[in-house]
Amino acid sequence: MNPAEQLEKFKTLKYELTRFMMIYKFALEEMETKIEILKQEFQTLHDYSPIEHTKSRIKSPESLMNKIMRKNCEPSLHSIRSTIKDIAGLRITCSFLSDIYKVSEMLQKQDDLKILGVKDYIRNPKPNGYQSLHLLLEVPVFLSDCTEHVCVEVQIRTIAMDFWVSLEHKIFYKYDKSIPAHLTRELKNAADKAYELDLQMERLRNEINEIKETQSDEPETALSRIIISNKEFELPANFIRLLSE
Repeated sequence: MNPAEQLEKFKTLKYELTRFMMIYKFALEEMETKIEILKQEFQTLHDYSPIEHTKSRIKSPESLMNKIMRKNCEPSLHSIRSTIKDIAGLRITCSFLSDIYKVSEMLQKQDDLKILGVKDYIRNPKPNGYQSLHLLLEVPVFLSDCTEHVCVEVQIRTIAMDFWVSLEHKIFYKYDKSIPAHLTRELKNAADKAYELDLQMERLRNEINEIKETQSDEPETALSRIIISNKEFELPANFIRLLSE
């Protein structure tokens, strides 16, 4: 192969790699826009949003290469795209446990999204205690000459679950050996406590909402102010009317 052919092959490879990563970036931006619309809709209409915040990421070349080797994936863009489903990832952190399933349901109702898979690690936690709801979604990306359908992994969890995952990752970052049994038990115990906290906060919210609903059903008593001996008093308006009759 002469130098001119090598250069042309390099340009083609660069173009394909750039395009490959670009469509994952665009797919994440599509998802982030959807989530922001849902968040603003709930905040505006219900004065409450089940979504606390989101975070997106595209696998680094090093991380992607490691996964390709672990899965014995053929080193071609087509094979990588069909085998590795979490190149693009979006994490949604919710306030309460029930919000996770509410957000999941909203996403699954989006007409332009195709559900490729659902893994519920909340009802079925991993052995180390990991909890989260995973959705594999196929997102359409509209380019100038075609429409690409890109896989995005969405992880939905509570603040407590996210706290556990973040610290677990920091503790075992770049630790590639088997975790001792007693540490695995402690991790699972910590995850169970985080889940208990989620259940407690969910219960507290439900009780407060019930109290609010009960209070809103009670007839409001209008108050009027009167001044007696230079002191101001608040009395029911109907009582004031009786005094004036």
